[in-house]
Amino acid sequence: MNNHTLTVIQGIQVGHHTDNRRPTGCTVVLTPFGSVAGVDVRGAAPGTRETDLLHPSNTVQHIHGLVLSGGSAFGLDAASGVMRWLEEQGHGLPVGPVCVPIVPAAVVFDLWVDDFESAAFQRGERIRPDAQAGYLACLAASNAPVVQGNVGAGAGATIGKMNGPHCAMKGGLGSAALTVNGITVAALIVCNALGDVIDPRNGRLLAGARTAPDSRELLDIRQAQLKGHAIASLTAGSNTTIGVIATDAVLTKPQSHRLAQVAHDGLARSICPVHTPMDGDTLFALGTGTSGQAADMMLLSTLAAEVTAMAVVNAVQAAQELRLGNNWWPAMAP
Repeated sequence: MNNHTLTVIQGIQVGHHTDNRRPTGCTVVLTPFGSVAGVDVRGAAPGTRETDLLHPSNTVQHIHGLVLSGGSAFGLDAASGVMRWLEEQGHGLPVGPVCVPIVPAAVVFDLWVDDFESAAFQRGERIRPDAQAGYLACLAASNAPVVQGNVGAGAGATIGKMNGPHCAMKGGLGSAALTVNGITVAALIVCNALGDVIDPRNGRLLAGARTAPDSRELLDIRQAQLKGHAIASLTAGSNTTIGVIATDAVLTKPQSHRLAQVAHDGLARSICPVHTPMDGDTLFALGTGTSGQAADMMLLSTLAAEVTAMAVVNAVQAAQELRLGNNWWPAMAP
């Protein structure tokens, strides 16, 4: 089977844990033997962990895993389970007699997607990814092609909330990869954006804000705003697109930081609007060095933006319709 997803990069494994009690979950990207990493946060409402240590001037040079999770800030707890699994396997940063796994994380807000009329909710049960969810995602990790759609961190993702959450559509998780001149770059993106998703190849509006809760008709946020359409009252941090871009080229820490920066161009091509005050858009970049080839940053920059945009499109194309109680989040029309 051809693999055109993140796991085509040698040294990377991906695992999902999808909670069957409500649409939420987490996705783990494992690099247990260490990978150079960088991060760039463009949204104004991020939910993250261990991003400061990825700054090029800081000491730690390698990470051992990444967590992308639903559950808003509660979902950051999933990284603790990934640390536990990595420690059990003997992976981490040697610090005296122990190894400390380095596991950055980012989260999306999927708390809208719940059955607030359910008996579980009325009993006060709150279902969010926790440390056990992160541990189970590690157990499920492999180098098989990444399963896409409403799995893992993409289980509860929605998009197009600028006309209110009840006029949104289903988002999800997507992945894509490209190889040029013997160097591979791949992306895994969880699309939970405030904005619409656009196919950058032709400018066609694929999915996003609908005109009414019971309609499939798309509003087209950009055109609506240009015409003075009053957007719905929005909640800060209730949206976000997060993900990871990886290459098998040999990267330095500053180069991985730059790769994370330019990958955001792919979000700008495929999501409109993006990097808003209500989004926490965060992208990580990894360099495994497994190809042995030195980084051609001009080529890598082009590929990073391209696979990021492709992964966003794949995320909405793989998404599935969801109904909970009186709420309906349709998927992209075939």
